This record gives sequence, structure tokens and C-alpha cells, in this order.
Amino acid sequence: MPRRDDIRKILIIGSGPIVIGQACEFDYSGVQACKALREEGYEVVLVNSNPATIMTDPEMADRTYIEPITWEYVAKIIEVERPDALLPTLGGQTGLNIGMDLAKHGILTKFGVEMIGAKVDVIQKAEGRDSFKQAMIKIGLEVCKSAVVHNMDEARLALDSIGLPIIIRASFTLGGVGGGIAYNRDEFEDKVRKGLELSPVGEVILDQSIIGWKEYEMEVMRDTADNVVIICAIENFDPMGVHTGDSITVAPAQTLTDKEYQRMRDATIAVMREIGVETGGSNVQFAINPRDGRMVVIEMNPRVSRSSALASKATGFPIAKIAAKLAVGYRLDEIPNDITRETLACFEPTIDYVVTKIPRWTFEKFPEANPELTVQMKSVGETMAIGRTFKESLQKALRGLEIGHFGLGGGKKDLWGTAKQPDMDEITSKLAKPNENRIFYIRFALKAGMSLEQIFDLTNIDPWFLDQLQQLLAVEDEIRQVRSLESAPAALVWKAKRHGFSDQQLAWWWESS
Repeated sequence: MPRRDDIRKILIIGSGPIVIGQACEFDYSGVQACKALREEGYEVVLVNSNPATIMTDPEMADRTYIEPITWEYVAKIIEVERPDALLPTLGGQTGLNIGMDLAKHGILTKFGVEMIGAKVDVIQKAEGRDSFKQAMIKIGLEVCKSAVVHNMDEARLALDSIGLPIIIRASFTLGGVGGGIAYNRDEFEDKVRKGLELSPVGEVILDQSIIGWKEYEMEVMRDTADNVVIICAIENFDPMGVHTGDSITVAPAQTLTDKEYQRMRDATIAVMREIGVETGGSNVQFAINPRDGRMVVIEMNPRVSRSSALASKATGFPIAKIAAKLAVGYRLDEIPNDITRETLACFEPTIDYVVTKIPRWTFEKFPEANPELTVQMKSVGETMAIGRTFKESLQKALRGLEIGHFGLGGGKKDLWGTAKQPDMDEITSKLAKPNENRIFYIRFALKAGMSLEQIFDLTNIDPWFLDQLQQLLAVEDEIRQVRSLESAPAALVWKAKRHGFSDQQLAWWWESS
């Protein structure tokens, strides 16, 4: 199907100011979309309140409005510009919410503006927790026991049937704002009340706790001809209970069997079709019980997300660009792949390397913030690294954080073997509660002689990942047995590099420059 000629002018809503949960990923997506649509000859009007973004550069759009991103301001822009279509799926949760507000207040109907990328009913079905739950049950997929509540009386009634601990999530919010985990009734009352206040629709979802389950994300695209491609399967190093934006994530997924992957892939495609996303990219999240393999659907984002940016960079597949072209009528088999220059976008990307993303926190700037990681996102940035193995990419990503660590070990910030070396009580405490330094405390636990089973019982991190860290420690021990650079065998240096050890780490242990 060729590009649509009944559309001439398209309004794109940006994500606004940089906040926790919504940062440069959406600037990256918006820039791709502006370029793709102008390349096709469309007139692009952009609204974004953040002048520091790349997408607000004069050459990106035909007209740019740096105005507050509220439905009232966007309505005035629509009245002046009279666009034919609105593309809200590239501005994160902000763009989606504004698009829904414009539809609710009749602005789109009044000025004859078509919402492209995702229809209003699709967004409502995917973002509305109760409607999404019913849709999943309809297609035979399992979801957590949950309830949607609008006041405290409804919440207390739901608690009696779901039980504690319970996960609280506010509807139509970003980065888990207004959410949390309640372990007792006092926490429950406090968190639900806060969630109701912060939800723009005064709605809170109460979910059965599946803390400790393995978490996965599937990046997927669909076109008007019902062609569906899985761009990337992303696995969370940290289990359920930690917001995916605060979790170390790995692509492609490392611990799925082929049977499990195919089951998840089929489920993802079924979700896309049932929800009705006809054009563009979406993100579907799953949880798997590591003890019996039970799989549940957590949620779906019918838009370009933070994970979409990660998947794009990990695979070289420009999700936002292709989503923009799908929104104006193209099919996946009509869009060339810019990387290969031979294949089309309907070919699912495959990668022979491992990509690791590690979040960056700055709790030192927020002394009153609780450093424990929960279902509400707290990281302010992230690093991404590529390696031939998980071990190599992990160490590269740790260095990229620029917090003084040369990798998993070695350097002035390595406490092991110093007067500040943590004791077993401190190690156990740090493993039991997710925190920004837990990856380093897993290393300390292994050095202190804890078994993989003991660490798994405390963290619920998959034993495969723990074994990978143990392998890094084995290579570290080999390195530290050598006293100097001059006496280091070439084979050991090669092995160290293959495992992601840096020159700084080797120099530190070998007391060299």
C-alpha cells in the first residue's frame, strides 16, 4: 500500500521536559519521525515545551511550537495550523495522554483531525487496565489477579480478595509514578491514596504480587496488512519488583528456551491483534515464574517507549522512523532496511552480540529519596554497551556509568580487600533489598563464599546470570595471580579482554600504568 495522499499536514506531539522515566529517548524517536515524514513530502508541525531538544531545532519540522504541552495549548495550535493528522505515539506517555484529552474534549472531531499511529479505542483498550485484562482473558492469556479502583472503599474491598503483598499502580502515569508495593495495611492505605491523587483519571490498579518472577519485554511492529515482526526480546537481569527502567536489561533474552521464546512470540502477536494496533511499534511485557514456567502478561505500551530506543540501538532497526512510515500507510515489506540496504523492514533483525543496559542513579543529589529500588522508576539515565558475550558487555556498561568503577572489580571504589570490606550481614542486607550497588554486592557475596543457590534465594536473579558473574570472578582470580604486566601470558591478556576487563583493571591489579 503506497503512502497516503489524503494527508498533507501532520502534527507531532513531543514529550516535553526531561523527567525521570521520559528523557532523550523520545527526542531520539521524535527526530527520526520528523525526518521520515518530511522525507515523504509531508508538512510537519511539532509542539514541544523543551527547547533543549534536538527535535526543536529549526530544520527538523516545518513549524515548531515551543509551548506548554497541555490539551488546551495543543488545541489552539490545531485551530491555527489545521493539520490533517495527529501522531501522538512518539512523545511517550505525555503525547499519548494529550492525544486522548484532545479526543475526549472533541477537538479532533471539531477540526477534522485524524489520529494516526494508534486509534483512540486502541489506546483506551491497552492503557485501561481492566479493558486490557479482559482482552487478554479473551485470547487465552493469563494475567495477574487484579482490580481497578477509584476510591478507598473500593480499594479496601479489593485488598480482601487479592491479599498482601500487593502492587499498586496509578493509571496513565509515567515511570510508575504513584505506584509502589504494600506489605501491610498502613502502607496500602498511604500508597493507594497517593496513587488516586497522581492518576490523571483518578484510577488505581491493584495487582497480585509476582515479585521475584523473571521479566521480559518484546518490541513488536505491525502494519495495515497484518504483517507482524518481533524486533527484539529484552530480558531483565533484576526480577519483578524493580521497575524495568531501574533494572539492568539484556538483549537478546539470554535465559529463554526456544520453546519459551516461541510461546512468548506467539502471545505478543496475539496481543497486538487483539488490542488492534494496526500501525507502528508497541512494547509487551511478560513475567515468567522461574519455578514452574507459568507465564503472565503484565502490560502493553501502544507507542514508542524507552525500550524501543534501546531495541533500535541494539539491533540497528529504526523503530521510530519505521513507525512513522507505517502510520502514513506503508507496509513493512515496502520499507527498505537502512542498515543492510538489501532487506526490507519485514525481516526480523538477528544479532550475534549481546547488549547490556545499566541504569544510572544520582541518589547523592536527592538525600531524602529512598535508595531502595521498587516499581517506581528512580534512575536518571543509563548506559548501553555491546559485547560478544554478556560478561563483556556488562563490564563495558559498568565502566560507562562514569561512577569510578573500572568494571565489576578493581580500582579505588572496589571495597574488597580494604578496611571498608563489607561483612556478611551487610552483604546479605544489600542482596535482599534491590539497590543501585547490588551488582557489586553479588560479587562480594561470591568472594565471601556464598553459593549461587543462596544468592538466588535472596535476589531471585536467574542462576544463569549469577553463574556468568562467577565466571568473571574466576578470570579475575587468574589475573590477580600474575604479579606484573611483564610476566602476564599473552593468552591470559586475550582471555581477560574477551571477558570485558579493561586496561585500567589490569593495570590496577598488576600495579602498572
